[in-house]
Amino acid sequence: MHDELVDHLMRSTPLQRGEALRVIQDVLAYFDETTEDYVRRRHRELQAQGLVNAEIFERIEADLKYRAVAPPELTLRQLRRMVYG
Repeated sequence: MHDELVDHLMRSTPLQRGEALRVIQDVLAYFDETTEDYVRRRHRELQAQGLVNAEIFERIEADLKYRAVAPPELTLRQLRRMVYG
């Protein structure tokens, strides 16, 4: 699984084969998160940092553009619905 990428990481970093494979699996799992799950998780994290919803949803809206596979552009209202239903 992902042998070329594992080999690349082993050549370009001090990682051993097992470590490189774990890193790849962690990264893939991170990007496997659905947009809805990402929005809910980030909302909880930012809320725990003391940010208010207006700041939170603006930040999430901006962050979504930089996901590996960016979802379609979502309105602030759509983001709120993902969190609050």
